[in-house]
Amino acid sequence: MVENLFDETELNNVANSSTSISKNFKMIDRYGEILTDKEYITDPAIARDEEIKKTMLTLFTPEKSPVLVGKPGIGKTAIVEGIAYRIQRNEVPDALKGFKIIKINAVAMVGSIVSEGNQDAKVQLLIEEIEQLNKTILFIDETHTLVGNKENGGLDFANIFKPSLSRGDIKMIGATTTDEFDYYIVKDKAFLRRLERIDILEPNAEMTLKILMGTLPKIEKTTGAKFNYSSFITEQVMKFIVDMTKEYNRIFESASRYPDVCFVIITKMFSFAIFDNSNEVKFKHIWEAVKNTNTVYPDVIKKYTEIFKIQFKRELEEENVII
Repeated sequence: MVENLFDETELNNVANSSTSISKNFKMIDRYGEILTDKEYITDPAIARDEEIKKTMLTLFTPEKSPVLVGKPGIGKTAIVEGIAYRIQRNEVPDALKGFKIIKINAVAMVGSIVSEGNQDAKVQLLIEEIEQLNKTILFIDETHTLVGNKENGGLDFANIFKPSLSRGDIKMIGATTTDEFDYYIVKDKAFLRRLERIDILEPNAEMTLKILMGTLPKIEKTTGAKFNYSSFITEQVMKFIVDMTKEYNRIFESASRYPDVCFVIITKMFSFAIFDNSNEVKFKHIWEAVKNTNTVYPDVIKKYTEIFKIQFKRELEEENVII
């Protein structure tokens, strides 16, 4: 996120002023993150090629913008980052080469507007900024926040976006959950006509395993700790975590999905290593993460800790792990 150089008073003055926007304040700087400028250690959208293709095809369709719809934690944002990653590497059709993808923090922007009472001024400023840019795609996560609950006095910013989306002046990728799409966006027929719904399903166990294996280098880079085991042992550990967190084992199932439910355990493994002042994740850290997870039911933990002892008996003995 680009650091803001203006305080709220100056922002409000700009929002209510008719002077030049670009010379005084940029909404993109305050609420935006350029995903195509990020450093990616690995592909953020492993095993999501089909969803990326559908999203790109919709971007090429005049007067339509894709909106990714799916349960929380299944990787909707990762798909958009995957497109940004491919743009960086020139691995996209010619029509997308050279594009920037700017992620807008809609929750912060809309919340700020509501609290400051600026009504639609800031959204209008944002749209004018985007229209002045070349080869730019707006990514709005939590897209449903643009659709106000007018019955309860909410603000409806989707109306401000509609003309630019219809003319094709702005290309947008949206993302929201299935429940919020059905509750908010479906009710706004005019906004809905400008969107192409792309359903994002929870990855299956095989896909999730690929995602976990492919994302490990990123976690290592972020934490500074290494998972220094053979590819065979690493895969066995990841398979164990995938199996342990399958659908009917999960607590609060409605909010826990592959791959996020697995990453909770994996990141906890690295946290135990860091707490132990170790630059390597060892089996004692894996064991602690497994037995202390809060993502599955207690009886599941009891069952799978016994499986863990048997499956990784050799490694536990070699490292003198007391369990």
